[in-house]
Amino acid sequence: MAAKSAAPVLDWSWNHTPATSAALVAGGAYALAATGSVTGLPPTHALMVAGAGAAAQSVADLVQHRPAGHIVARCAAWLTAGGWTASALADHTPLTWGMTGWWAAGTVAGMTLARGLVRAEETARTERHQRKLQKWANKQAGEWHERLERLFRLEGHQVDGVRPWKGDVGYTVLVTMPSNTPELPADAVRKLAVDLRLPKGGGIQILDGETYGQTLIRVTAVDVLAKDLDLSDSPEDTSVTSIYDGIPLGLKPDAEEARIAVVDECALVVGQTGSGKTNTINVANAGALRTDNVVVMHIDVTGAGISLPWLHSWAVDGTAEVPLIDWTADTIEEAHILCDTVIAGIGARKTGHQDKLTNDDKLTVTHDLPEVLVVVDEIAELPPALLRKLDTIVNTGRAVRVRVLICGLRATQDVITAAMKKQSRVRVGMRVSDPEELSHLFPTGGARINPKSAPYRGCGFYSSPDTDDVVSDPTAFKAYRIKPKQIRALSTVYAERRPKLEDVFLDTEPGQYYASRWGRILPRLYKPGQLAPTTVPYTSGDILYPPINQLTGIPITTDPDDDTAPRVVAAATQESARPEPKVGSDLLSTILSAARTAPAQAPATTNGGGDDATVIRADFGRVIQQAGTPDDRPSPVPQLLAEAHQHVVAAGGRMWSSDLAAAHGLDPRAFGTELNRLLRDVGVERPGVGTVRIGDESKSGYLAETLAEAIQCYRNTQ
Repeated sequence: MAAKSAAPVLDWSWNHTPATSAALVAGGAYALAATGSVTGLPPTHALMVAGAGAAAQSVADLVQHRPAGHIVARCAAWLTAGGWTASALADHTPLTWGMTGWWAAGTVAGMTLARGLVRAEETARTERHQRKLQKWANKQAGEWHERLERLFRLEGHQVDGVRPWKGDVGYTVLVTMPSNTPELPADAVRKLAVDLRLPKGGGIQILDGETYGQTLIRVTAVDVLAKDLDLSDSPEDTSVTSIYDGIPLGLKPDAEEARIAVVDECALVVGQTGSGKTNTINVANAGALRTDNVVVMHIDVTGAGISLPWLHSWAVDGTAEVPLIDWTADTIEEAHILCDTVIAGIGARKTGHQDKLTNDDKLTVTHDLPEVLVVVDEIAELPPALLRKLDTIVNTGRAVRVRVLICGLRATQDVITAAMKKQSRVRVGMRVSDPEELSHLFPTGGARINPKSAPYRGCGFYSSPDTDDVVSDPTAFKAYRIKPKQIRALSTVYAERRPKLEDVFLDTEPGQYYASRWGRILPRLYKPGQLAPTTVPYTSGDILYPPINQLTGIPITTDPDDDTAPRVVAAATQESARPEPKVGSDLLSTILSAARTAPAQAPATTNGGGDDATVIRADFGRVIQQAGTPDDRPSPVPQLLAEAHQHVVAAGGRMWSSDLAAAHGLDPRAFGTELNRLLRDVGVERPGVGTVRIGDESKSGYLAETLAEAIQCYRNTQ
C-alpha cells in the first residue's frame, strides 16, 4: 500500500480571523465604490446593502446572546462602511486621496474594533464558563461530602475540589481524610458505584493524593473503553517524535492518552491469549518507530510474528528502502547472536562515549546516538541461557540507553525472571480472568484493581513513571487498534527517519555478525522469489555464521579459536550452503555415546601385574570412583544423564518428567529422584523450580540446556 501523499493542498475553507474579515468587508466596499462611480450606481444601493448587513448582524448577535454594546458597535461599523460608500458614489470621488484616506482610517478602526470585540467576548465566555463550572463543582463537593459521611460514617473529612475531565466523560474528587480514618474501606469502590448508579462501563478508582491523607476518587461516567480506537495515521499523527515523549498505547477512562516511558525503564507486558496483547505490542512498535532516535530489535522464536507486518513493505513490496525492524531473531541461535552483540555494545558504549557523559551519567539519545529497544515476544519459549543474557541487558543497559520490552502470557516466575520483573518499572497487564494475576504484576496498588473495569478485548491496566519519576498506580486503558494494512502504510512513512547504530556499538567481536544478519534471517522467513530488490544491499555480501558449541548448541561469538573460526558463506550460494541445525538428536547421540559408562563391563587391560589396572565403581550408571591412566578411563558422565539429554533434545529441547521417565521405561518417582540427585551433585539447579512450559500448560520437567550444563560439569571433573 502506498503511503499517503504529503503534498500541500489548497484550503478552500473560510478560516478568517475577525480582523481579516473586517478588512475583506472594507475591501468590498472600496471595490463597490470604485466600480459604481464608473457605472453610475445610485448611492441608495450602498445604503440598502449596509442596512441589510446591519440588520443581519443584529439578528446573529441576538441569537448568540452577545452584549447589547457589542451589537450596537457591529451595526455602527456596517452603517459607517455603507455611508462612506454612498458618499463616494454621490460625489464620484472614491479614487481621490481624501476619500481613500478616510477609507483606510475606517478599515484600521474596523479591524481594531473587530479584534477587541472578539477578545472581550472570549473573556466573557470564559468567565461565564468558569462561573458555571464553579457552581457545578460546589454542588458536587457538597453532594460528595454528604455521600462520604452517609456511606462510611466519616467525620472531619473535607472535599477540596472537583475537577471535570475533557469530553465530559467523568471527574476527579479530591478529599482530605480525617487523621483517624486515613483510607476508605476496601468495599468503597462498589458502594460508591452503586450509590452513583453508574452505567455499564463506568467505574470508580481510588488513588492516593500528593500528600498523606489526600485521596483522589476518579469517577468514570462514560464508557470510553467500549469504543473502537483506531490508531490515527493522519499527517499530524505521524510527524516525527522523540522517545523522550513516551510511547502512546491508547486512552484511559478519562480520555487522556496512556503513555509509557522506556528511556530509563524496561517494560513488561503480560496478557492471556486473546486479550489483545500482540496488538498492544504492535502499537508500541508504532510509537517507537515514529521517533527518529530509537533502533528497534525483535526476539520472537515462534515465527517472528511481531516482525513480519513491519518488514513486509521492505522485504516484499519494496516500498521502503530500509527495514523498519533493525534485527529480527527468529530462532534461538539468532537470539543468542543478537543478545551477545547488544551486551558487547553496552560495554563499548560505556567506554567509547565517556566524552558525552559530562552533565549526566546517562547518555542523551539523538538521531546519531539512538536508543536500542529490544522487544521480546513469547518469552516463555526462551531457554535459561538466553534469559540470563536478557537479564544482563536489563541490569546493565540503562546508562547507555539500551532497554528491553518483555512480553509474556503471565508475570509468574516460570515465565518472567526475577531481574526482569524487578527492573521493569513500566508494567502493562492486558485483560485477565483472575484478579490475583494483576495483584502479582502490580504489587503496589494492585489490590484495588477490579478486572471488570477493563472488560473488553484490547483493555488492560498499566503503570509507568511520570515526569517526576514517580510510578503511578495501575490505571485502566484501551489500546489503539492497528491492522496489518495500516502497518504497511506506516512502514513506508517511518522508513525515512530510521537511525543507524553508531560504529562504537558495532565495533566488537559479536558485532562482526551484524552486517550479515538479514542474509541469515530472510531465507527462513521468505521464499527467494518473494524478496524485493530493496533487500539486496542487505544480503549481497558474505554471510557470516558463528561456530556452535556442540554440546549446548549455543553460538560462540567471542574469542573464537582457530578451529572454531566463523564460517563464511558466499551470498550467491547461500541457499545451498546454509547450515542445518547445529544440535540434533543424531549429533548428540554420536557425541554422548562415548560418554556413557558401562558399569557391568569391567576393563580387562592390565599393565605390570595389575598395579595400574583400571578399576571402575558405579552406582545406577554414575561413575563414583575410577583408576587407571586417562586414556583408559571412561567419561564420568552418568549414563542416565546422557540418555536423558538425548531424549529431551529429540523432543524439542524440553520434556515433562513423566514423559521422560516413560521414554526410559522407569518409574517416574524413582527416575526423577535419581536424575535430580545427579544434577545436585554438580550444583546444577533447574530454572523455574523445575517447571517447564509446553504449549499453554506447565508441569515438572527438564530442559536440554540444564542437562547439557550438568554433562559439562561432569566432564570438567575428569
